[in-house]
Formats: sequence, C-alpha cells, structure tokens
Amino acid sequence: MRTYDLVGIGVGPFNLGLAALADPLADVDAVFLDQAQEFRWHPGMMIEGATIQVPFLADLVTMADPTSPYSFLAYLKEVGRLYPFYIRESFYPLRAEYDAYCRWVADRLETLRWGRRVVAVEHDPASDTYVVTAEVTGADEPGEPRREKYRARHVVLGVGTTPRLPAPLAALAATAAATEGAGPVVHSADYLPHRADLTESGAVTVVGSGQSAAEIYRDLLQEAGRYRLDWVTRSPRFFPMEYTKLTLEMTSPEYTDHFHALDPELRDLLGREQRHLSKGISGDVVDDIYDTLYRRSALGREVPTSLLTDTEVVAARTERAEDGACEHVLTLRHAQLGTTAEHRTRAVVAATGYGSGVPAFLDPVRDRLRLDDRGRFDVTRDYSVSADDRLHTLNGEEHTHGVTAPDLGFGAWRNAVVLAKVTGREPYAVERRIAFQSFGLPDGAPAALAGTAQEVAR
Repeated sequence: MRTYDLVGIGVGPFNLGLAALADPLADVDAVFLDQAQEFRWHPGMMIEGATIQVPFLADLVTMADPTSPYSFLAYLKEVGRLYPFYIRESFYPLRAEYDAYCRWVADRLETLRWGRRVVAVEHDPASDTYVVTAEVTGADEPGEPRREKYRARHVVLGVGTTPRLPAPLAALAATAAATEGAGPVVHSADYLPHRADLTESGAVTVVGSGQSAAEIYRDLLQEAGRYRLDWVTRSPRFFPMEYTKLTLEMTSPEYTDHFHALDPELRDLLGREQRHLSKGISGDVVDDIYDTLYRRSALGREVPTSLLTDTEVVAARTERAEDGACEHVLTLRHAQLGTTAEHRTRAVVAATGYGSGVPAFLDPVRDRLRLDDRGRFDVTRDYSVSADDRLHTLNGEEHTHGVTAPDLGFGAWRNAVVLAKVTGREPYAVERRIAFQSFGLPDGAPAALAGTAQEVAR
C-alpha cells in the first residue's frame, strides 16, 4: 500500500487551502478525501449580493504564499474579472464569487478524491502509520460501496462543523416534517432550497443572532408584507462584528499563544464573551436593514415585523389554527424581565450556528487522542490532537485557540504550521509576531496572580 506523507479528511476551505499549499512541495505526497461529489461552500446561504466577512487577501493561500498560482487574484485574472474587481473598490468578495474561486482551485488540484466517505482511521503499529478507510460513493457505484484504504504518516482533519438546532427547535423540526400541511422549520444552512416554501407560508420567524440570521432577515425583508416576518435573538442586542484594527490583532499568533496558555475554564468563559468577534453581524448589513425599514415606513408601507432581543425560544409545538392551517407556537422567554409569551408563526428559520465534536471514524484510535474532561479535542499549540503529534485538526480548536480557529484569514498561517510539522522544515515562513500590542505582561514586568474564571467574571 502506498504511504502518503499526509491524508486530509474533508475538503472545505481550510483543507482545500492545505492541498493548494502542499501541491508544489516535492517532499509532500498528499491526498484529500471528501464524501461530496464536488466542492460546495455553504450552498444554502448563497444569497445574491452577500459578501464574505474577510478581505480577499484571506483566500486559500496568499497569507502563506503571495506568489501562489492558486490565489484569488490569479483566479480573477484567469476568468477576466481582475479589472472589474479593482474598479469595484471593495476588499470583500461576494460569497458566490468566493465559492466559484474555491471550485476553480479544486478543479486544478489532482490530489482531491471526491465521493470518499471516511469510515475509519486506524493505527498500524508495524509501520507506525495511520490507515484511513473510505467508502466510495456516487452514481457510478451501485450496490454495496467499494472500500479504499490510504496509508499516511500524518492525517489532517478538515471535516468542518455541522448545523446545530436547540432542543425545542430540533423537536419542532421533527414534528413539522411529520405533520401534513405544516410549514418548514429549517436550519439556515438549508435556507435557499426552502425559500419558496418559507415565503408562501404567510409568516416566517428567524431565530438567531449572527451574520446568517441578519442576511436571511434582510433577504426576506424585501418582500415582507406578502407575509409576516419576525426576528428573535437571545443576544442582548444585534451585535455588529467588532472590526477595529487593534481588535483585529487578536487574530494573531501572539493572541493565539496567549489564549492557548490560559486555564481551560477561563478559555471557555472568554470564548462565550468573544462571540461578537467572529459571530457578529456586518455593520453594513445592520445599517441596510434599518435603512430598509425606515424607507418603507417613510413611504407609508409599514412592514409587519418585530425584532426581539434578549429573547430565547424555550419551548415549541405545532397546532392547528382556527382556519385549519398549521401554526408553530414558540414559547419565548425574555432574559432581563424573566417573563414568557407565546409567538405564533407558520415557518421558522433557525440561524443557530454549528457544532463540532470528535468524529466517529476516529473511534479505533481514540486511545491515541488528546481529549479534555468534556470529551473535546485537547489541541496542542501546533494543531495536533494525538500523543504522537501526527493527527491534526483544522477549525476544531476554537475552545483551545480562540477566535483564529474559524477565521478564513488565519487558515493559511495554520496550514503553514501543519506543513512544517509534516516536512520537518518551514516550506512557508511562519510569522511569530505581527501585533503591536502585548496580550500579557511584558517580559520583566511583575507577574500578577492568575485569577480563576469565576474571579475574572466578577
């Protein structure tokens, strides 16, 4: 069996970037597996006009290798759109444009294997390598799926995250799917395929606080009046993403070093407090929503809508209304007031985020994994999750590394670190210091006693 230097599992933007950076390296023999038949990046959220929240330099490769032929600018040049992008004078590509760029890169890499669903990762003690077993799926594979095995010195997990529904909405979605005539209850990841059903329902409620919730509300707002539209979030306010320059320095190697060295309990606390740094709403989107509501009200075309903050869905059910139609009844609890009320709607979009965990295919090597007391990956500073430092994770380390984990702009830096681990050298320079500020006390300053998470909270 051929032994690869690196097998990547999952081909999202982070592992796709790793594949692009590994491609020109003569000392890296790599292959990347994904169960999908082609690259697709959040297809359910390709809302027309939506942009990504990072500048174009945060592409797959540029921050590690500005000369790479797989850069976003190289893509624009090849498809004849470099000058239009230049004249547009915006750092932020359209979301659909970024997806097209990623597919352009994917089409040029020979190391990607589509239609491969990984079912097991095992350790072979005789060769001290990992064996990855994948089922081959697709229209050309009828009957029982064929299995392939890939031997590797290093394995990189890039499986991404999965849509998450709070318990009340998960139960409501199951009930709606089984009830004739019930309107859809969908996660934002599936928004576009269900958009027509949502708008035909007569009343839509968006639940969530981040960019996806805001973009969906703004998209539905264009035709609101044809249906009722409400937005419910448990956040105390509609948080804009904090985008000042000194705050952006938190997406740096230095802050990642600082965050990783903290007590795990304190890291969890800071992770909750820092959500608006990576999960807030673009200020432009917030302003556009307000301007749309103002414009319509000024013209006497009031929108049948309500925007509820600090409000959580604590229970939900489906029942028949007086006209015989199905209604979803959400029990809402206001955190500050401690009061509850019922809200009736015909459809729900839950922009309630994504979750991650330890994939089941790692069960055969579970005894080799570093796990914390909550069963999560205990990720080392250089992104390994195994005792031998040869199993790595991309975007599975927000609880250990902070806001840089999901940040597209930090993906190339992290991939440079992983490739240094694989090759034993630095094929791409890894910056250690980029920030003007210090996140701890300067060297030589008196050290303060470290407080517990509860003390910091107080």
